Amino acid sequence: MIVIADGGSTKTNWCLINEAGRKIYFNTEGYNPYFSKGEYIVKSLNDTLPDHLEREKLTAVYYYGAGCSTPANVKIVADAMQQIFVNANIFVGHDLLASSRALLGNEPGFAAILGTGTNSCLYDGTEITMNIDSLGYFLGDEGSGSYIGKRILSDYMKGYMPKGLREAFYDNYALTNEDIFDNIYNKPLPNRFCASFSKFLYDFKDNYEDYAFATIDYAFTAFFEALVIHYPNYKDHKLNCVGSVGYSFRDILSIVADRYEMGVGKIIRSPIDDLVHYHLELAPKA
Repeated sequence: MIVIADGGSTKTNWCLINEAGRKIYFNTEGYNPYFSKGEYIVKSLNDTLPDHLEREKLTAVYYYGAGCSTPANVKIVADAMQQIFVNANIFVGHDLLASSRALLGNEPGFAAILGTGTNSCLYDGTEITMNIDSLGYFLGDEGSGSYIGKRILSDYMKGYMPKGLREAFYDNYALTNEDIFDNIYNKPLPNRFCASFSKFLYDFKDNYEDYAFATIDYAFTAFFEALVIHYPNYKDHKLNCVGSVGYSFRDILSIVADRYEMGVGKIIRSPIDDLVHYHLELAPKA
């Protein structure tokens, strides 16, 4: 039995392939090692993995996760996984590699993540060949849920949000400026907190089309300006993207991509199905 997992900063999608070849899907929270350390990961997995999962029978775990981009971070996650899946061979890779394999399979091209955070790369059909660091929640992540959420929170706190939308925001969350400051500066996982408000904008976008379009257009334009246009010959590639933000606002993402003369390829919410297909059908056999 093997398990394949795609872990973002907010949620991890898992697929167990049992001895009969049946696929069983389940979710846990996300485990970005920049925010979640080994002890936390072990406790969370012990608390949230499904009871029917026979951990000791797993022979291999392929875990792709946000933040798993350095040897030190890979070790944090791999050590935690080994404590949970004691008899399995553990592979830990970056979620950007998972997205590339899900979006492109064995073909070369450009792949991006637009979810809680942002990332992008050129992929040669096997491995990532170029990656411009998005610099994370504090310094970058243009186009991501956290980037959009920070803009929404700023507009709300400064009173720039349309009056009816501002009232709807307060009705939904009842947050004061002090509450927002506390969540951002004093509580854990501020990136997740900010990213959660991109869903609010999606839910109300039809009633506030001008504001929603301007906010998302601003974020995706920043994504292109800060990252995409700096890849060599980027116009020769199609924009392939995975993530809830890119998928939910794909109409605006397509408009921005067209503005930069980049064609649009595959846009999916989650890579897990295509990633499972990659491992079962396309991955090199050991």
